[in-house]
Amino acid sequence: MQPQGLTSAQVAERHASGRANVARQRTSRSVAGILRENVFTLFNGILTACFIAIVLIGDLRDGFFFGVVVVNALIGIVQELRAKRVLDRLALLAASESLVIRDGEPRTVRIEEVVEDDVLVLRPGDQLPADARLTDSNGLALDESLLTGESEPVLKGAGDDLLSGSHVIAGTGTAAVTAVGEKSYSGRLTSEIRRHSLVSSELRNATNRILVYISWILGPLIVITLAGRIVAYGGFRAMTGQHFWEFAVRDAVASVVGMIPEGLVLLISLAFGVAAIQLATKKVLVQELAAVEVLARVDVLCLDKTGTLTTGEVAFDRLIALDRVSERDSSAAVAAFASDAAGNSTIGVLARHFTASVADPTSRLPFDSTTKYSGVRFVLDGSETTWLLGAPERLLAEHPADLALAQSQAASGLRVLALVRSATGFPDAATGPSLDVDVVPAALLTFRETLRSDAARTLDYFAGQAVRVVVMSGDNPVTVAALARTLGIDSHAIDAASLTDADAWREALAQHSVFGRVTPDQKREAIGILRELGHTVAMTGDGVNDAMAIKDADLGIAMGGATAATKAVSRIVLLDNRFGGLPDVLALGRRVIANVERVANLFLAKTTYGIVLALVTAFAALPFPFLPRQLTLVSTLAIGIPSFFLALASNRRIYTPGVLPRILKFSIPAGVIAAAACILAFLPLRHAVGLDEARSVATITLFTVSLWIVVVLARPFSVPRVILVASVSIAGALVCIVPFTRSFFMLQVHADAALAYGLVVGAVGAAVIELFARFAKRRGFIFDRV
Repeated sequence: MQPQGLTSAQVAERHASGRANVARQRTSRSVAGILRENVFTLFNGILTACFIAIVLIGDLRDGFFFGVVVVNALIGIVQELRAKRVLDRLALLAASESLVIRDGEPRTVRIEEVVEDDVLVLRPGDQLPADARLTDSNGLALDESLLTGESEPVLKGAGDDLLSGSHVIAGTGTAAVTAVGEKSYSGRLTSEIRRHSLVSSELRNATNRILVYISWILGPLIVITLAGRIVAYGGFRAMTGQHFWEFAVRDAVASVVGMIPEGLVLLISLAFGVAAIQLATKKVLVQELAAVEVLARVDVLCLDKTGTLTTGEVAFDRLIALDRVSERDSSAAVAAFASDAAGNSTIGVLARHFTASVADPTSRLPFDSTTKYSGVRFVLDGSETTWLLGAPERLLAEHPADLALAQSQAASGLRVLALVRSATGFPDAATGPSLDVDVVPAALLTFRETLRSDAARTLDYFAGQAVRVVVMSGDNPVTVAALARTLGIDSHAIDAASLTDADAWREALAQHSVFGRVTPDQKREAIGILRELGHTVAMTGDGVNDAMAIKDADLGIAMGGATAATKAVSRIVLLDNRFGGLPDVLALGRRVIANVERVANLFLAKTTYGIVLALVTAFAALPFPFLPRQLTLVSTLAIGIPSFFLALASNRRIYTPGVLPRILKFSIPAGVIAAAACILAFLPLRHAVGLDEARSVATITLFTVSLWIVVVLARPFSVPRVILVASVSIAGALVCIVPFTRSFFMLQVHADAALAYGLVVGAVGAAVIELFARFAKRRGFIFDRV
């Protein structure tokens, strides 16, 4: 008897009381959040305050540094908005409609119109829009792999609970909705993974720490600088002078701008952005720029099996004849089973391999989740024959040798079905699951999961890059271990059901890399333990069951076919479902982190000499040796432009921990050397040739020393790098020669003794930089290999 379902009035009442299947799921970050995190930063705040000071004194030529703030923010905003647009097209539940019974009639409704107590009609291909309890089943089997990680079909009987997000792959049934929206299983999981958090980037963290350190000393330095300017420009009596504040503020801004590595943050964003664009051409979506760096630091890669290493599809392996029945007859029987157009996914796989022409079956016995077999009767060689296909433990219970063979095949990771010939017809349904007929074992049918074509190659690549691979699956440990061995991961599989506490997990993770029967919470626990042990962990997956672990990992990677909630919390999405795209991410990540470490030395050397010059000139009551625009010139030619090209050069150096300490060990001494050269050039010339020309000569001296730091960091040389250094040198010379640029940057230089003196001091400073660089390479502060 068909259920009547809810009435229209009952449906309306449930909608009014908020019991409809509506969930406010946020699949991506909000626009406000993206803007806030890219605009309101400490870096932007410091330079904005300096820019306002320049605006107030009225000379915008000294405010060009503010362009870095604008460009840096735009790069991050544009990239993250692009990722948001992709994600917002996705939804957690792929199905858009469901079939329900209302007022006694079947009716198709949108999934958000499903309410509590609705009666769902379930058919092959349907997706559960909400949690429900099965009221009637006709061989209903569900695929719950996206939720639980278990790839095997789950047979359901009346009274069983059904989880939202699972798919019907065989049979039919009706079910009463028990939970909708955010109260459903998938809704609860989604709510746990909504909170957004930034990926942990060592480069970004190092830069932020530097900015924090600078901010601590910035206040006192500004006070010291202003006090020094007051004394330098004539003492307190000069405070009423027309240009006093202009001179003092301009010098103070020059000091502050010299201390801030403004181009470093921009360079990191540019390097990340270019890598993200290159990955996009390979169908890899980077949702947060810093994610391209993190994979370069990953030393443990955790994988889900289904959907990541495998395609999630089952492929026919072979038919093993058992000698009591000819292989021809067994093949004909399988073809009869495969001719059922309404069969489940396994029957569909068989239909692609067994197409022999046989007489139309005279009758069929539908698959039943209780008996775990189905049957077919057809005419073979003029006689009517009866065959059963199903679980070996049910059909071969009276044939231990054949059952042992089936179990050995299952132990190798294959799924096994038994084919038997019944001598007495179909079993009697009244006897229940017991087999009350005499059978003759005919054959074993084996199936295997379809491996991704690039899985083995990708795993070999990571093994060669010193990245440990850990497989965590919801499937049977035996099956997982067999698949792992196929891919070259020779490890005994651990049944996660036996790991009852954190200590057990720690011990298991120390010795094994393959785990089966892993629950979503256990995946999350394992990720946490690996991170506690000091590892940088990446997690890949495609189901809601993977989402929490993906969110907790240092780097979450979602397959293209993953649920939208899983994609939303991941940092990288492999849009074409190609697991083999990960080596490209790793290569670009290593290029970013190795190159940015290399060129960060330029920016932090600038920060160092900016601080040293600010302190020395303040305590000595001297004018600052440069105008803000002159520092911008040196920063652009000898730092910004070379850094841009060096940051995008090929670099395959394996990540080595300790980026910030290495940078500081090189950049601080290099910055002190540059500051000493500037002071040595500026002091004697200040009174000899005047302040403006002394500043011009000091600018050339600083350019010379900074250029040699570029030479040191550009090694080993290649033709493009030689061209880069030569081009920057020529550009520096042209700025001093062309009247417009000389006037704009206030470079008053002449072919005289003052210029020669500045060049000699710069050459000496470059020589000292070279000696120090050789020492730094021996101590491992900088690297030559790429």
